[in-house]
Amino acid sequence: MSDLRGIIVTHAAVAQALVAAVGAITGVQDALSGVSNEGCGTDELAERLRQAIGDGPAVLFVDLPGGSCFTSSVRYAKQHAEIAVVTGVNLAMLLDFVFHRDNSPAEAARRAVDAGAKAIRVTGAA
Repeated sequence: MSDLRGIIVTHAAVAQALVAAVGAITGVQDALSGVSNEGCGTDELAERLRQAIGDGPAVLFVDLPGGSCFTSSVRYAKQHAEIAVVTGVNLAMLLDFVFHRDNSPAEAARRAVDAGAKAIRVTGAA
């Protein structure tokens, strides 16, 4: 499998919960890492991102479009060519990502967004 990493960047412990869920469903333990903004400012969040990403290519999956997780992720990605950023992270997109890490960061991000969007539905509404 590729060295492409997925970094989930969220408020509080959402990232860690998503990492655990993907691992439980797929058995894949090395594809995703979680980064929380809890208890830190933008400089410390940038350092957490740097440590989680390392030297390889990555897709950053951010919880919301806006706020510190998003701005820190986009700022980091602008300084590193092999980084893509996706907002609105959900379990379906992460499951797709785990099994398609042989793609470039941009292509893996596009695939993940498509899978995540297809999973969002309204059912049983009266």
